[in-house]
Amino acid sequence: MTPQEDQKERWRMFEFVIDDKVVLKLLDIIHADRLFKLQDAGRPYLREWLPWVDGTKSVEDTKLFIEATIKQFAANNGFQAGIWYLGNIAGVIGFHGMNWANRSTSIGYWLGERYRGSGVMTKSCKAFVEYAFRELNINRVEIRCAEKNHRSRAIPERLGFVNEGMIREAEWLYDHYVDHVVYGVLAREWL
Repeated sequence: MTPQEDQKERWRMFEFVIDDKVVLKLLDIIHADRLFKLQDAGRPYLREWLPWVDGTKSVEDTKLFIEATIKQFAANNGFQAGIWYLGNIAGVIGFHGMNWANRSTSIGYWLGERYRGSGVMTKSCKAFVEYAFRELNINRVEIRCAEKNHRSRAIPERLGFVNEGMIREAEWLYDHYVDHVVYGVLAREWL
């Protein structure tokens, strides 16, 4: 087995138990119904910061998203994991893509409204950063958050990421642009 095949096998088997309440699992088509229900129930809350909410109108749309994440994984370009809290899907966390030449990646995440404030996302993000540095041999992990999304920004700040600056009008969010704050952490700073 080549190193790339070995890595893909480890990703395929990815299920990370964080503690007795939180587990991360690769997204699979069988999760589509529950994931869509979580998205749909939190539509107004999620829409404030996430540009894909209006485009997710049915379970079929969620299935298409999951199929895209499976292709991302198969292409060795990162993966998306469901965040499971006490047996319920609570959100999603994932690598946007892998820059293997520069050994860098970025992480994106969202959490259902009823799970916020529970520490679930901080634990999940910490696990992803650990995995990136220890298992994937990544050198740099980045997180970008809308400047006014204080809950999202609290995650990298809590984990010791460095605020590296702002990208002006980085994202179109339905009817306006939002600025992004860029956070980064290096392997030598984390390990």
